[in-house]
Amino acid sequence: MTSTTRPIRIGNCSGFYGDRVAAAKEMVEGASADGQGIDVLCGDYLAELTMLILAKAQAKDPSAGYAKTFLTQVEDVLGTCLERGIRIVANAGGLNPSGLAEAVRAVAERLGLDAKVAHVEGDDLRGDLAAITPPVTDEPVSANAYLGGWGIAEALGAGADVVVTGRVTDASLVVGPAAWWHGWGPSDFDELAGAVVAGHVIECGPQATGGNYSFLNEITDRRYPGFPIAEVAADGSSVITKNEDTGGLVSVGTVTAQLLYEIGPPAYLGPDCTSHFDTIRLTQEGEHRVGIAGVRGSAPPETLKVALNDVGGYRNTMTLVLTGLDISARAAYAEELLFDVLGGRDRFAEVDTRLLRFDHVDAPGNEQAVAHLRVTVKDPDPKKVGRAFSNATMQLALGGYAGFHTTTPPSSESQFGVYRPAAVPRSAVTQTVVLPDGERRVIPDPLCSAHTEATTSGATTSSAGDAGPGEADRTRGGVQSRGPTQRVPLGTVCGARSGDKGGHANIGMWGRSDDEYAWLQEFLTPDKVRELIGPEAAELEIEVFALPNLRAVNVLVHDILGAGVASSTRPDPQAKGLGEYLRSRLVDVPESLLSV
Repeated sequence: MTSTTRPIRIGNCSGFYGDRVAAAKEMVEGASADGQGIDVLCGDYLAELTMLILAKAQAKDPSAGYAKTFLTQVEDVLGTCLERGIRIVANAGGLNPSGLAEAVRAVAERLGLDAKVAHVEGDDLRGDLAAITPPVTDEPVSANAYLGGWGIAEALGAGADVVVTGRVTDASLVVGPAAWWHGWGPSDFDELAGAVVAGHVIECGPQATGGNYSFLNEITDRRYPGFPIAEVAADGSSVITKNEDTGGLVSVGTVTAQLLYEIGPPAYLGPDCTSHFDTIRLTQEGEHRVGIAGVRGSAPPETLKVALNDVGGYRNTMTLVLTGLDISARAAYAEELLFDVLGGRDRFAEVDTRLLRFDHVDAPGNEQAVAHLRVTVKDPDPKKVGRAFSNATMQLALGGYAGFHTTTPPSSESQFGVYRPAAVPRSAVTQTVVLPDGERRVIPDPLCSAHTEATTSGATTSSAGDAGPGEADRTRGGVQSRGPTQRVPLGTVCGARSGDKGGHANIGMWGRSDDEYAWLQEFLTPDKVRELIGPEAAELEIEVFALPNLRAVNVLVHDILGAGVASSTRPDPQAKGLGEYLRSRLVDVPESLLSV
Protein backbone atom coordinates (compact mmCIF):
# COMPACT_ATOMS: atom_id res chain seq x y z
CA MET A 1 0.00 0.00 0.00
CA THR A 2 1.18 3.48 -0.83
CA SER A 3 1.30 5.94 2.06
CA THR A 4 0.09 8.96 0.08
CA THR A 5 -3.44 10.20 0.55
CA ARG A 6 -3.73 12.10 -2.74
CA PRO A 7 -6.15 10.74 -5.33
CA ILE A 8 -4.91 7.92 -7.50
CA ARG A 9 -4.97 8.74 -11.23
CA ILE A 10 -6.11 5.80 -13.35
CA GLY A 11 -6.13 6.14 -17.13
CA ASN A 12 -7.99 3.84 -19.50
CA CYS A 13 -6.50 2.70 -22.82
CA SER A 14 -9.05 0.16 -24.08
CA GLY A 15 -12.81 -0.30 -24.04
CA PHE A 16 -12.95 -3.57 -25.97
CA TYR A 17 -10.75 -6.10 -27.76
CA GLY A 18 -9.91 -4.25 -30.97
CA ASP A 19 -9.99 -0.70 -29.60
CA ARG A 20 -7.48 2.01 -30.52
CA VAL A 21 -4.02 0.44 -30.07
CA ALA A 22 -2.28 3.83 -29.89
CA ALA A 23 -4.37 4.82 -26.85
CA ALA A 24 -1.92 3.25 -24.39
CA LYS A 25 1.02 5.31 -25.65
CA GLU A 26 -1.11 8.44 -25.86
CA MET A 27 -2.30 7.99 -22.28
CA VAL A 28 1.13 7.29 -20.80
CA GLU A 29 2.91 10.10 -22.63
CA GLY A 30 0.16 12.66 -22.11
CA ALA A 31 -0.38 14.87 -19.11
CA SER A 32 -3.15 16.96 -17.57
CA ALA A 33 -3.13 20.74 -17.50
CA ASP A 34 -1.27 20.69 -14.17
CA GLY A 35 1.41 18.42 -15.59
CA GLN A 36 0.35 15.32 -13.70
CA GLY A 37 0.65 11.92 -15.29
CA ILE A 38 -1.20 8.74 -14.41
CA ASP A 39 -0.38 6.25 -11.65
CA VAL A 40 -2.09 3.26 -13.25
CA LEU A 41 -2.81 2.37 -16.88
CA CYS A 42 -5.83 0.09 -17.17
CA GLY A 43 -7.60 -1.54 -20.08
CA ASP A 44 -10.84 -3.45 -20.54
CA TYR A 45 -10.76 -6.08 -23.28
CA LEU A 46 -13.56 -8.48 -22.37
CA ALA A 47 -17.24 -8.77 -23.18
CA GLU A 48 -19.60 -11.72 -23.35
CA LEU A 49 -19.01 -11.98 -27.10
CA THR A 50 -15.24 -11.63 -26.62
CA MET A 51 -15.15 -14.68 -24.37
CA LEU A 52 -16.74 -16.70 -27.16
CA ILE A 53 -14.17 -15.40 -29.66
CA LEU A 54 -11.32 -16.25 -27.30
CA ALA A 55 -12.77 -19.72 -26.69
CA LYS A 56 -12.74 -20.40 -30.43
CA ALA A 57 -9.11 -19.26 -30.62
CA GLN A 58 -8.15 -21.44 -27.65
CA ALA A 59 -9.87 -24.48 -29.19
CA LYS A 60 -7.51 -24.17 -32.17
CA ASP A 61 -4.44 -23.34 -30.05
CA PRO A 62 -4.42 -24.14 -26.29
CA SER A 63 -1.75 -21.46 -25.74
CA ALA A 64 -4.13 -18.76 -27.04
CA GLY A 65 -7.24 -17.40 -25.35
CA TYR A 66 -6.07 -13.88 -24.47
CA ALA A 67 -6.25 -10.45 -26.16
CA LYS A 68 -3.12 -10.30 -28.29
CA THR A 69 -3.39 -6.58 -29.05
CA PHE A 70 -2.55 -5.93 -25.39
CA LEU A 71 0.99 -7.17 -26.05
CA THR A 72 1.45 -4.54 -28.74
CA GLN A 73 0.38 -1.87 -26.28
CA VAL A 74 2.69 -3.25 -23.59
CA GLU A 75 5.60 -3.14 -26.00
CA ASP A 76 4.80 0.51 -26.75
CA VAL A 77 4.70 1.69 -23.12
CA LEU A 78 6.40 -0.77 -20.77
CA GLY A 79 9.73 1.05 -20.65
CA THR A 80 8.10 4.40 -19.94
CA CYS A 81 5.80 2.90 -17.32
CA LEU A 82 8.69 1.30 -15.44
CA GLU A 83 10.67 4.53 -15.61
CA ARG A 84 7.76 6.60 -14.24
CA GLY A 85 6.40 4.05 -11.78
CA ILE A 86 3.14 3.57 -13.68
CA ARG A 87 1.48 0.23 -12.95
CA ILE A 88 -0.41 -1.63 -15.72
CA VAL A 89 -3.66 -3.48 -14.94
CA ALA A 90 -5.77 -5.22 -17.60
CA ASN A 91 -8.30 -8.04 -17.95
CA ALA A 92 -6.75 -8.98 -21.30
CA GLY A 93 -5.95 -12.46 -19.94
CA GLY A 94 -9.39 -13.66 -20.97
CA LEU A 95 -9.37 -17.45 -20.80
CA ASN A 96 -5.61 -17.72 -20.33
CA PRO A 97 -4.25 -15.11 -17.90
CA SER A 98 -1.18 -17.22 -17.07
CA GLY A 99 -0.37 -17.47 -20.77
CA LEU A 100 -0.65 -13.71 -21.17
CA ALA A 101 1.56 -13.14 -18.12
CA GLU A 102 4.24 -15.32 -19.73
CA ALA A 103 3.87 -13.43 -23.00
CA VAL A 104 4.30 -10.08 -21.20
CA ARG A 105 7.49 -11.40 -19.56
CA ALA A 106 8.75 -12.40 -22.99
CA VAL A 107 8.08 -8.88 -24.29
CA ALA A 108 9.94 -7.38 -21.33
CA GLU A 109 12.89 -9.72 -21.87
CA ARG A 110 13.06 -8.85 -25.55
CA LEU A 111 13.12 -5.16 -24.62
CA GLY A 112 15.79 -5.72 -21.99
CA LEU A 113 13.47 -4.66 -19.17
CA ASP A 114 12.95 -6.11 -15.70
CA ALA A 115 9.16 -6.13 -15.22
CA LYS A 116 7.44 -7.85 -12.31
CA VAL A 117 4.33 -9.51 -13.80
CA ALA A 118 1.48 -11.06 -11.80
CA HIS A 119 -1.80 -12.58 -12.84
CA VAL A 120 -5.18 -13.30 -11.26
CA GLU A 121 -7.08 -16.52 -11.91
CA GLY A 122 -9.96 -18.53 -10.50
CA ASP A 123 -12.77 -17.17 -12.67
CA ASP A 124 -12.68 -20.01 -15.21
CA LEU A 125 -15.19 -22.63 -14.00
CA ARG A 126 -15.01 -25.04 -16.94
CA GLY A 127 -13.26 -27.61 -14.76
CA ASP A 128 -16.11 -27.77 -12.22
CA LEU A 129 -19.61 -26.65 -13.18
CA ALA A 130 -21.45 -28.37 -10.35
CA ALA A 131 -22.18 -25.30 -8.21
CA ILE A 132 -23.61 -23.16 -11.01
CA THR A 133 -27.32 -22.36 -11.03
CA PRO A 134 -29.33 -23.04 -13.02
CA PRO A 135 -27.60 -26.42 -13.40
CA VAL A 136 -25.33 -26.86 -16.42
CA THR A 137 -25.94 -30.14 -18.19
CA ASP A 138 -23.74 -29.60 -21.24
CA GLU A 139 -20.14 -28.47 -21.76
CA PRO A 140 -20.07 -24.73 -22.46
CA VAL A 141 -17.08 -23.38 -24.37
CA SER A 142 -16.63 -20.74 -21.66
CA ALA A 143 -17.90 -20.45 -18.09
CA ASN A 144 -16.54 -17.52 -16.12
CA ALA A 145 -17.42 -16.03 -12.77
CA TYR A 146 -17.04 -12.27 -12.45
CA LEU A 147 -14.34 -11.61 -9.85
CA GLY A 148 -13.71 -8.38 -7.97
CA GLY A 149 -10.70 -6.19 -7.38
CA TRP A 150 -9.00 -7.73 -4.34
CA GLY A 151 -6.70 -9.99 -6.33
CA ILE A 152 -5.48 -6.95 -8.26
CA ALA A 153 -4.96 -5.03 -5.01
CA GLU A 154 -2.95 -7.93 -3.56
CA ALA A 155 -0.71 -8.12 -6.63
CA LEU A 156 -0.04 -4.38 -6.61
CA GLY A 157 0.71 -4.50 -2.89
CA ALA A 158 3.27 -7.24 -3.55
CA GLY A 159 5.10 -4.98 -6.00
CA ALA A 160 3.78 -6.11 -9.38
CA ASP A 161 4.43 -3.71 -12.26
CA VAL A 162 1.92 -5.46 -14.51
CA VAL A 163 -1.23 -7.32 -13.41
CA VAL A 164 -3.28 -9.29 -15.92
CA THR A 165 -6.54 -11.01 -15.10
CA GLY A 166 -9.23 -13.19 -16.55
CA ARG A 167 -12.89 -12.28 -16.14
CA VAL A 168 -13.00 -9.65 -13.45
CA THR A 169 -15.74 -7.04 -13.68
CA ASP A 170 -14.83 -4.09 -15.86
CA ALA A 171 -14.98 -1.74 -12.88
CA SER A 172 -12.58 -3.95 -10.88
CA LEU A 173 -9.75 -2.52 -12.98
CA VAL A 174 -10.31 0.70 -11.02
CA VAL A 175 -11.55 -0.77 -7.73
CA GLY A 176 -8.43 -2.92 -7.24
CA PRO A 177 -5.88 -0.14 -7.75
CA ALA A 178 -7.93 2.35 -5.69
CA ALA A 179 -8.31 -0.10 -2.79
CA TRP A 180 -4.55 -0.79 -2.85
CA TRP A 181 -3.63 2.89 -3.05
CA HIS A 182 -5.91 4.08 -0.26
CA GLY A 183 -5.75 1.00 1.97
CA TRP A 184 -9.48 0.32 1.92
CA GLY A 185 -10.92 -2.75 3.59
CA PRO A 186 -13.64 -5.13 2.37
CA SER A 187 -16.34 -3.38 4.43
CA ASP A 188 -15.60 0.12 3.09
CA PHE A 189 -18.69 -0.13 0.91
CA ASP A 190 -19.18 3.57 0.17
CA GLU A 191 -15.57 3.99 -0.93
CA LEU A 192 -15.68 0.80 -3.00
CA ALA A 193 -18.97 1.84 -4.60
CA GLY A 194 -17.46 5.19 -5.55
CA ALA A 195 -14.61 3.39 -7.27
CA VAL A 196 -17.08 1.08 -9.04
CA VAL A 197 -18.88 4.12 -10.45
CA ALA A 198 -15.60 5.71 -11.56
CA GLY A 199 -14.60 2.41 -13.14
CA HIS A 200 -17.93 2.13 -14.92
CA VAL A 201 -17.41 5.60 -16.39
CA ILE A 202 -13.93 4.98 -17.82
CA GLU A 203 -14.24 1.29 -18.73
CA CYS A 204 -15.47 2.02 -22.27
CA GLY A 205 -12.73 4.47 -23.11
CA PRO A 206 -13.82 7.49 -25.18
CA GLN A 207 -17.53 6.86 -24.61
CA ALA A 208 -16.97 9.01 -21.50
CA THR A 209 -15.20 11.78 -23.39
CA GLY A 210 -17.64 12.56 -26.17
CA GLY A 211 -17.69 9.30 -28.12
CA ASN A 212 -21.14 8.05 -29.16
CA TYR A 213 -22.69 11.15 -27.58
CA SER A 214 -26.21 12.24 -28.56
CA PHE A 215 -25.58 16.00 -28.59
CA LEU A 216 -22.94 16.35 -31.29
CA ASN A 217 -23.22 20.15 -31.25
CA GLU A 218 -21.77 20.21 -27.71
CA ILE A 219 -18.49 18.69 -28.92
CA THR A 220 -16.51 21.60 -30.32
CA ASP A 221 -13.17 19.74 -30.44
CA ARG A 222 -13.85 17.18 -33.17
CA ARG A 223 -10.52 15.42 -32.96
CA TYR A 224 -10.62 11.77 -31.87
CA PRO A 225 -11.60 11.88 -28.19
CA GLY A 226 -8.89 11.53 -25.59
CA PHE A 227 -9.28 8.45 -23.41
CA PRO A 228 -10.61 9.07 -19.88
CA ILE A 229 -8.85 9.37 -16.55
CA ALA A 230 -10.42 8.78 -13.13
CA GLU A 231 -8.87 10.58 -10.17
CA VAL A 232 -10.18 8.51 -7.24
CA ALA A 233 -9.91 10.06 -3.77
CA ALA A 234 -9.63 8.31 -0.41
CA ASP A 235 -13.35 8.77 0.32
CA GLY A 236 -14.36 7.14 -2.98
CA SER A 237 -15.28 10.38 -4.72
CA SER A 238 -13.65 10.98 -8.06
CA VAL A 239 -13.04 13.39 -10.91
CA ILE A 240 -13.31 12.25 -14.52
CA THR A 241 -10.99 14.06 -16.91
CA LYS A 242 -8.66 13.46 -19.87
CA ASN A 243 -5.18 14.47 -20.90
CA GLU A 244 -4.64 18.04 -22.03
CA ASP A 245 -4.69 18.78 -25.77
CA THR A 246 -6.81 15.77 -26.67
CA GLY A 247 -10.10 15.81 -28.52
CA GLY A 248 -13.63 15.31 -27.30
CA LEU A 249 -15.45 16.59 -24.24
CA VAL A 250 -15.77 15.71 -20.57
CA SER A 251 -19.03 17.15 -19.27
CA VAL A 252 -21.86 16.22 -16.95
CA GLY A 253 -23.66 15.08 -20.10
CA THR A 254 -20.92 12.79 -21.43
CA VAL A 255 -20.38 11.25 -17.98
CA THR A 256 -24.13 10.80 -17.49
CA ALA A 257 -24.35 9.02 -20.83
CA GLN A 258 -21.68 6.52 -19.85
CA LEU A 259 -23.12 5.99 -16.37
CA LEU A 260 -26.35 4.87 -18.03
CA TYR A 261 -24.61 2.42 -20.36
CA GLU A 262 -25.43 -1.27 -19.94
CA ILE A 263 -26.94 -1.08 -16.48
CA GLY A 264 -30.13 -2.48 -14.97
CA PRO A 265 -31.79 -1.51 -11.67
CA PRO A 266 -30.25 1.35 -9.64
CA ALA A 267 -28.79 -1.20 -7.20
CA TYR A 268 -25.81 -2.23 -9.32
CA LEU A 269 -24.63 -5.62 -8.09
CA GLY A 270 -20.93 -6.42 -8.07
CA PRO A 271 -18.56 -8.91 -6.45
CA ASP A 272 -17.13 -6.39 -3.96
CA CYS A 273 -20.17 -4.26 -3.16
CA THR A 274 -23.59 -3.15 -4.33
CA SER A 275 -23.33 0.36 -5.77
CA HIS A 276 -26.46 2.49 -5.61
CA PHE A 277 -26.54 4.48 -8.82
CA ASP A 278 -29.49 6.55 -7.60
CA THR A 279 -27.14 8.21 -5.06
CA ILE A 280 -24.62 9.50 -7.62
CA ARG A 281 -24.14 13.28 -7.79
CA LEU A 282 -22.31 14.95 -10.67
CA THR A 283 -20.82 18.44 -10.84
CA GLN A 284 -18.87 20.27 -13.52
CA GLU A 285 -15.71 21.25 -11.65
CA GLY A 286 -13.85 22.85 -14.53
CA GLU A 287 -13.15 22.43 -18.21
CA HIS A 288 -13.11 18.68 -18.94
CA ARG A 289 -13.42 17.87 -15.23
CA VAL A 290 -16.56 16.25 -13.79
CA GLY A 291 -16.82 15.38 -10.11
CA ILE A 292 -18.61 12.26 -8.86
CA ALA A 293 -19.65 12.21 -5.20
CA GLY A 294 -22.25 10.89 -2.79
CA VAL A 295 -22.16 7.28 -3.99
CA ARG A 296 -23.47 4.89 -1.37
CA GLY A 297 -22.54 1.26 -1.22
CA SER A 298 -23.77 -1.83 0.59
CA ALA A 299 -22.77 -5.47 0.81
CA PRO A 300 -22.62 -7.52 -2.39
CA PRO A 301 -24.94 -10.45 -3.11
CA GLU A 302 -24.19 -13.97 -1.87
CA THR A 303 -23.56 -15.18 -5.40
CA LEU A 304 -21.24 -14.18 -8.23
CA LYS A 305 -22.46 -13.61 -11.76
CA VAL A 306 -21.41 -16.28 -14.25
CA ALA A 307 -21.33 -15.92 -18.04
CA LEU A 308 -21.78 -19.13 -20.03
CA ASN A 309 -21.18 -19.38 -23.77
CA ASP A 310 -22.26 -22.35 -25.86
CA VAL A 311 -21.93 -23.12 -29.53
CA GLY A 312 -25.46 -22.59 -30.80
CA GLY A 313 -25.10 -24.01 -34.30
CA TYR A 314 -24.61 -22.42 -37.73
CA ARG A 315 -26.20 -19.49 -39.49
CA ASN A 316 -26.22 -17.66 -42.80
CA THR A 317 -27.80 -14.46 -44.03
CA MET A 318 -28.58 -13.26 -47.53
CA THR A 319 -30.03 -9.83 -48.28
CA LEU A 320 -32.22 -9.37 -51.34
CA VAL A 321 -32.64 -5.86 -52.76
CA LEU A 322 -36.09 -4.69 -53.90
CA THR A 323 -36.51 -1.49 -55.89
CA GLY A 324 -39.40 0.81 -56.73
CA LEU A 325 -43.03 -0.27 -56.67
CA ASP A 326 -44.96 -2.99 -54.83
CA ILE A 327 -42.20 -3.61 -52.30
CA SER A 328 -44.30 -5.58 -49.80
CA ALA A 329 -45.88 -7.78 -52.45
CA ARG A 330 -42.54 -8.50 -54.11
CA ALA A 331 -40.94 -9.33 -50.76
CA ALA A 332 -43.71 -11.82 -49.96
CA TYR A 333 -43.35 -13.36 -53.42
CA ALA A 334 -39.57 -13.64 -53.07
CA GLU A 335 -39.92 -15.28 -49.67
CA GLU A 336 -42.44 -17.78 -51.01
CA LEU A 337 -40.26 -18.68 -54.01
CA LEU A 338 -37.08 -18.97 -51.95
CA PHE A 339 -38.45 -21.38 -49.37
CA ASP A 340 -40.15 -23.42 -52.10
CA VAL A 341 -36.72 -23.85 -53.70
CA LEU A 342 -35.22 -24.71 -50.31
CA GLY A 343 -37.88 -27.30 -49.50
CA GLY A 344 -39.79 -25.37 -46.84
CA ARG A 345 -39.10 -23.33 -43.73
CA ASP A 346 -39.33 -26.33 -41.45
CA ARG A 347 -36.07 -27.70 -42.86
CA PHE A 348 -34.27 -25.18 -40.64
CA ALA A 349 -34.16 -24.93 -36.88
CA GLU A 350 -34.86 -21.19 -37.09
CA VAL A 351 -35.80 -18.74 -39.83
CA ASP A 352 -35.83 -14.95 -39.47
CA THR A 353 -37.00 -12.67 -42.28
CA ARG A 354 -37.05 -8.88 -42.04
CA LEU A 355 -38.20 -6.39 -44.64
CA LEU A 356 -36.14 -3.25 -44.08
CA ARG A 357 -37.76 -0.26 -45.76
CA PHE A 358 -35.46 2.52 -46.93
CA ASP A 359 -37.51 3.42 -50.02
CA HIS A 360 -39.22 6.72 -50.79
CA VAL A 361 -42.06 7.47 -53.20
CA ASP A 362 -40.81 9.18 -56.38
CA ALA A 363 -37.25 8.92 -55.08
CA PRO A 364 -34.83 11.45 -56.57
CA GLY A 365 -32.14 8.77 -56.90
CA ASN A 366 -32.07 5.00 -57.47
CA GLU A 367 -30.49 4.30 -54.07
CA GLN A 368 -33.40 6.03 -52.34
CA ALA A 369 -35.95 3.70 -53.92
CA VAL A 370 -34.68 0.43 -52.43
CA ALA A 371 -35.65 -1.86 -49.59
CA HIS A 372 -33.87 -4.96 -48.24
CA LEU A 373 -35.35 -8.38 -47.57
CA ARG A 374 -32.95 -9.87 -45.01
CA VAL A 375 -33.25 -13.65 -44.65
CA THR A 376 -31.38 -15.51 -41.90
CA VAL A 377 -31.45 -19.26 -41.34
CA LYS A 378 -30.00 -21.24 -38.42
CA ASP A 379 -29.44 -24.96 -37.94
CA PRO A 380 -27.15 -27.43 -36.16
CA ASP A 381 -26.23 -28.83 -39.61
CA PRO A 382 -23.79 -26.46 -41.37
CA LYS A 383 -24.58 -27.96 -44.77
CA LYS A 384 -28.21 -26.82 -44.60
CA VAL A 385 -27.36 -23.17 -44.01
CA GLY A 386 -24.15 -22.96 -46.04
CA ARG A 387 -23.89 -22.58 -49.78
CA ALA A 388 -26.97 -24.75 -50.21
CA PHE A 389 -28.96 -21.87 -48.74
CA SER A 390 -27.15 -18.91 -50.27
CA ASN A 391 -26.90 -20.49 -53.72
CA ALA A 392 -30.65 -21.08 -53.63
CA THR A 393 -31.26 -17.34 -53.41
CA MET A 394 -29.54 -16.95 -56.77
CA GLN A 395 -32.16 -19.14 -58.41
CA LEU A 396 -34.43 -16.12 -58.08
CA ALA A 397 -32.09 -14.03 -60.24
CA LEU A 398 -33.93 -14.77 -63.48
CA GLY A 399 -37.11 -16.34 -62.15
CA GLY A 400 -38.08 -14.01 -59.33
CA TYR A 401 -39.20 -10.41 -59.00
CA ALA A 402 -38.27 -7.51 -61.27
CA GLY A 403 -34.97 -5.85 -60.37
CA PHE A 404 -33.60 -8.77 -58.32
CA HIS A 405 -30.08 -8.44 -56.94
CA THR A 406 -28.35 -9.11 -53.63
CA THR A 407 -26.00 -7.08 -51.45
CA THR A 408 -23.36 -9.84 -51.44
CA PRO A 409 -22.43 -12.92 -53.48
CA PRO A 410 -23.52 -16.30 -52.06
CA SER A 411 -21.80 -16.88 -48.71
CA SER A 412 -20.80 -19.80 -46.51
CA GLU A 413 -22.17 -20.60 -43.07
CA SER A 414 -20.71 -19.25 -39.84
CA GLN A 415 -20.85 -20.66 -36.35
CA PHE A 416 -22.77 -18.69 -33.73
CA GLY A 417 -22.80 -18.74 -29.96
CA VAL A 418 -25.48 -18.64 -27.31
CA TYR A 419 -25.04 -16.66 -24.10
CA ARG A 420 -26.56 -17.81 -20.81
CA PRO A 421 -26.42 -15.85 -17.55
CA ALA A 422 -26.00 -17.87 -14.38
CA ALA A 423 -24.78 -17.59 -10.80
CA VAL A 424 -22.49 -19.42 -8.43
CA PRO A 425 -22.11 -19.27 -4.62
CA ARG A 426 -19.18 -17.12 -3.63
CA SER A 427 -17.80 -20.02 -1.57
CA ALA A 428 -17.48 -22.14 -4.74
CA VAL A 429 -14.99 -19.75 -6.39
CA THR A 430 -11.36 -19.41 -5.36
CA GLN A 431 -9.71 -16.21 -6.53
CA THR A 432 -5.94 -16.70 -6.70
CA VAL A 433 -3.17 -14.25 -7.46
CA VAL A 434 0.10 -15.59 -8.83
CA LEU A 435 2.84 -13.14 -7.83
CA PRO A 436 5.92 -12.24 -9.89
CA ASP A 437 8.07 -14.72 -7.93
CA GLY A 438 5.59 -17.53 -8.58
CA GLU A 439 4.00 -17.50 -5.12
CA ARG A 440 0.30 -18.34 -5.23
CA ARG A 441 -1.93 -16.47 -2.79
CA VAL A 442 -5.58 -17.36 -2.33
CA ILE A 443 -7.73 -14.25 -1.92
CA PRO A 444 -10.32 -15.04 0.77
CA ASP A 445 -13.82 -13.95 -0.09
CA PRO A 446 -14.25 -10.97 2.24
CA LEU A 447 -18.02 -11.26 2.52
CA CYS A 448 -18.85 -14.92 2.09
CA SER A 449 -21.19 -14.88 5.06
CA ALA A 450 -22.38 -11.27 4.86
CA HIS A 451 -25.18 -10.07 2.68
CA THR A 452 -27.38 -7.03 2.64
CA GLU A 453 -30.33 -7.37 0.37
CA ALA A 454 -30.11 -4.87 -2.46
CA THR A 455 -33.30 -2.98 -3.16
CA THR A 456 -34.62 -2.18 -6.57
CA SER A 457 -37.13 0.41 -5.47
CA GLY A 458 -38.16 3.02 -8.00
CA ALA A 459 -38.85 0.54 -10.81
CA THR A 460 -42.01 0.07 -12.77
CA THR A 461 -42.40 -3.06 -14.80
CA SER A 462 -44.89 -4.67 -17.10
CA SER A 463 -45.27 -7.38 -19.63
CA ALA A 464 -47.28 -6.66 -22.75
CA GLY A 465 -50.81 -5.66 -21.81
CA ASP A 466 -50.20 -5.78 -18.05
CA ALA A 467 -49.57 -2.90 -15.67
CA GLY A 468 -46.59 -3.53 -13.42
CA PRO A 469 -46.22 -2.42 -9.80
CA GLY A 470 -46.93 1.28 -9.50
CA GLU A 471 -47.57 1.78 -13.20
CA ALA A 472 -51.29 2.38 -12.84
CA ASP A 473 -50.66 5.30 -10.49
CA ARG A 474 -48.11 6.81 -12.84
CA THR A 475 -50.18 6.56 -15.99
CA ARG A 476 -53.64 7.26 -14.63
CA GLY A 477 -55.12 10.00 -16.77
CA GLY A 478 -51.99 10.17 -18.95
CA VAL A 479 -49.13 12.64 -18.62
CA GLN A 480 -50.03 15.66 -16.54
CA SER A 481 -51.01 18.64 -18.62
CA ARG A 482 -48.16 21.10 -19.11
CA GLY A 483 -49.90 23.38 -21.58
CA PRO A 484 -49.69 23.38 -25.39
CA THR A 485 -47.49 20.81 -27.09
CA GLN A 486 -45.61 20.42 -30.34
CA ARG A 487 -44.92 17.17 -32.17
CA VAL A 488 -41.15 16.91 -32.33
CA PRO A 489 -38.51 14.20 -32.03
CA LEU A 490 -38.17 12.88 -28.49
CA GLY A 491 -34.44 13.59 -28.73
CA THR A 492 -35.19 17.32 -28.78
CA VAL A 493 -35.44 17.14 -24.98
CA CYS A 494 -33.28 14.16 -24.02
CA GLY A 495 -30.12 12.25 -24.78
CA ALA A 496 -29.80 8.47 -24.91
CA ARG A 497 -27.29 5.68 -24.77
CA SER A 498 -28.16 2.03 -25.32
CA GLY A 499 -26.47 -1.35 -25.36
CA ASP A 500 -26.76 -5.05 -24.64
CA LYS A 501 -27.21 -6.77 -21.28
CA GLY A 502 -27.02 -10.42 -22.29
CA GLY A 503 -30.30 -11.05 -24.12
CA HIS A 504 -31.73 -7.76 -22.82
CA ALA A 505 -31.16 -4.21 -24.04
CA ASN A 506 -30.88 -1.15 -21.84
CA ILE A 507 -31.66 2.41 -22.91
CA GLY A 508 -30.55 5.21 -20.63
CA MET A 509 -32.30 8.52 -21.33
CA TRP A 510 -31.63 11.82 -19.59
CA GLY A 511 -32.79 15.41 -19.65
CA ARG A 512 -30.56 18.45 -19.42
CA SER A 513 -32.81 20.33 -16.99
CA ASP A 514 -35.02 19.50 -14.04
CA ASP A 515 -38.14 20.25 -16.10
CA GLU A 516 -37.03 17.98 -18.95
CA TYR A 517 -36.37 15.17 -16.49
CA ALA A 518 -39.71 15.64 -14.70
CA TRP A 519 -41.56 15.32 -18.00
CA LEU A 520 -39.39 12.45 -19.25
CA GLN A 521 -39.86 10.43 -16.07
CA GLU A 522 -43.61 10.88 -16.31
CA PHE A 523 -43.78 10.22 -20.05
CA LEU A 524 -41.64 7.09 -20.39
CA THR A 525 -43.85 4.40 -18.91
CA PRO A 526 -43.23 0.79 -19.95
CA ASP A 527 -46.22 0.88 -22.27
CA LYS A 528 -45.05 4.11 -23.90
CA VAL A 529 -41.59 2.64 -24.48
CA ARG A 530 -43.18 -0.46 -25.99
CA GLU A 531 -45.23 1.74 -28.31
CA LEU A 532 -42.18 3.76 -29.38
CA ILE A 533 -39.99 0.72 -30.08
CA GLY A 534 -42.70 -0.84 -32.19
CA PRO A 535 -43.74 -4.39 -33.10
CA GLU A 536 -40.59 -6.18 -31.98
CA ALA A 537 -41.29 -5.11 -28.38
CA ALA A 538 -45.01 -5.90 -28.43
CA GLU A 539 -44.74 -9.03 -26.26
CA LEU A 540 -41.66 -8.15 -24.24
CA GLU A 541 -41.32 -7.25 -20.57
CA ILE A 542 -40.09 -3.68 -20.06
CA GLU A 543 -38.83 -2.08 -16.87
CA VAL A 544 -38.27 1.63 -16.26
CA PHE A 545 -36.08 2.85 -13.39
CA ALA A 546 -35.84 6.45 -12.18
CA LEU A 547 -32.45 8.03 -11.45
CA PRO A 548 -33.39 11.54 -10.27
CA ASN A 549 -29.87 12.64 -9.33
CA LEU A 550 -28.82 12.07 -12.94
CA ARG A 551 -32.07 13.51 -14.36
CA ALA A 552 -32.37 10.16 -16.05
CA VAL A 553 -34.45 7.05 -16.51
CA ASN A 554 -33.09 3.65 -17.41
CA VAL A 555 -35.17 1.36 -19.58
CA LEU A 556 -34.55 -2.40 -19.60
CA VAL A 557 -36.12 -4.30 -22.51
CA HIS A 558 -36.10 -8.00 -21.73
CA ASP A 559 -35.15 -10.63 -24.33
CA ILE A 560 -35.08 -8.29 -27.33
CA LEU A 561 -31.66 -9.74 -28.24
CA GLY A 562 -32.73 -13.37 -27.77
CA ALA A 563 -29.85 -15.56 -26.64
CA GLY A 564 -27.32 -12.74 -26.73
CA VAL A 565 -25.28 -10.76 -29.22
CA ALA A 566 -23.67 -13.72 -30.99
CA SER A 567 -27.06 -15.31 -31.66
CA SER A 568 -29.22 -12.25 -32.32
CA THR A 569 -30.69 -11.80 -35.79
CA ARG A 570 -31.46 -8.09 -35.31
CA PRO A 571 -29.64 -5.85 -37.82
CA ASP A 572 -28.35 -4.06 -34.70
CA PRO A 573 -27.53 -7.11 -32.54
CA GLN A 574 -26.02 -5.11 -29.66
CA ALA A 575 -28.85 -2.54 -29.53
CA LYS A 576 -26.32 0.27 -29.97
CA GLY A 577 -28.73 2.32 -32.07
CA LEU A 578 -31.91 1.59 -30.12
CA GLY A 579 -31.62 4.71 -27.97
CA GLU A 580 -31.08 6.96 -30.97
CA TYR A 581 -34.06 5.33 -32.66
CA LEU A 582 -36.26 6.27 -29.70
CA ARG A 583 -34.90 9.82 -29.85
CA SER A 584 -36.00 10.02 -33.48
CA ARG A 585 -39.64 9.17 -32.74
CA LEU A 586 -42.11 12.06 -32.95
CA VAL A 587 -43.93 12.72 -29.69
CA ASP A 588 -45.99 15.55 -28.21
CA VAL A 589 -43.62 17.66 -26.11
CA PRO A 590 -44.78 20.64 -24.02
CA GLU A 591 -43.89 23.93 -25.68
CA SER A 592 -42.59 25.14 -22.35
CA LEU A 593 -39.69 22.68 -22.71
CA LEU A 594 -38.97 23.80 -26.26
CA SER A 595 -38.75 27.50 -25.55
CA VAL A 596 -35.72 27.21 -23.27
